[in-house]
Amino acid sequence: MAFVEPISIKEAIDSVHKKDYLLPAIQREFVWDTYQIERLFDSLMRDYPISSFLFWEVEKKNIKNYQFYEFVREYHERDNTHNPKANIDGESGITAILDGQQRLTSLYIGLKGTYAYKLPRKRWDNDSAFPKRKLCLNLVTSSKDGDLEYDFQFLTKKEYKQNDESHVWFVVGDILNLTEAVDVNDYLLENDISELGKEKFRHANKTLFKLYEVIQKNRSINFFLEKR
Repeated sequence: MAFVEPISIKEAIDSVHKKDYLLPAIQREFVWDTYQIERLFDSLMRDYPISSFLFWEVEKKNIKNYQFYEFVREYHERDNTHNPKANIDGESGITAILDGQQRLTSLYIGLKGTYAYKLPRKRWDNDSAFPKRKLCLNLVTSSKDGDLEYDFQFLTKKEYKQNDESHVWFVVGDILNLTEAVDVNDYLLENDISELGKEKFRHANKTLFKLYEVIQKNRSINFFLEKR
């Protein structure tokens, strides 16, 4: 087992999305709630370490000896909590995640997926009780939660489209479309954030640029690699 050069969150998420990273059958299913995911992203934005991961590089000749599953992307508290079985008939080996499933799944849902949980006082057999929510970041004000600095929330489309002087919501997954630092300023200008005043514009600029660095640039995925 060797410690390998760290990778960025974007690189890790791309590998999950391309199904280069899979989960061995020994892993439990995804159990984190939305608040845990929000705390994870807040920790990343505050440069807190999120612990190392353990990856397992499985050679092609050994793949058939094990069973693997894909990561959950569109989590639904009633209808989609199970990891789908992976197709492992490719020409190359795979990388399995031995330690870090909850964190990596949370990053994947936050950047590429949705999270649908039941609304209170709604019946479980009511489909409208489970609206899809995307992870969003308020660009202009900090979190009101004393344990958090950044205001991350899972919101429905209707909710994150309702902006005001204290809430300008950015869908976190859209940071993957900002491939250069200058794209951050372009986004803020194109969405008229400057009209909220200098202080809020500076806060939004600092917040969005930090998210860009955290996802696109920082090599925060530290992992050990087991080869077998």
